[in-house]
Amino acid sequence: MIKLEHIGIAVKDLEQSIPLFETLLNTPCYKTEIVESEQVATAFFQKGESKIELLGNLAAGGVIEKYLEKKGEGIHHLAFAVSDIRAEMTRLAAAGFQLLQTEPKRGADNKWVCFLHPKTTNGVLIELCQEIAD
Repeated sequence: MIKLEHIGIAVKDLEQSIPLFETLLNTPCYKTEIVESEQVATAFFQKGESKIELLGNLAAGGVIEKYLEKKGEGIHHLAFAVSDIRAEMTRLAAAGFQLLQTEPKRGADNKWVCFLHPKTTNGVLIELCQEIAD
């Protein structure tokens, strides 16, 4: 793992949360994006090396809706940048971590992603992410 890439925060209302975080972080949202496969709307903020990703529900039954019903608003996941996502997935699976995907999938912010089940990471949802080469 290279570094903490971003912190994902689940929010009930993305449109209301964007200006709140712009004020809190004293920086504009630099990107919004829809991840159709997960029915998630995202908004990104960058402050120095640190990034925050707000996650809002896009449609009924989406993964964020389920998360909000169970846990409420707050930190959803920690994302770590990796240089070779497949190699990292193999390493972590061999070490006993449960992967939620068998293959990386396209995520937000031009990344390949894979999540680790929180049952094997002390209750924290971990995302591995690798920049997609153009």
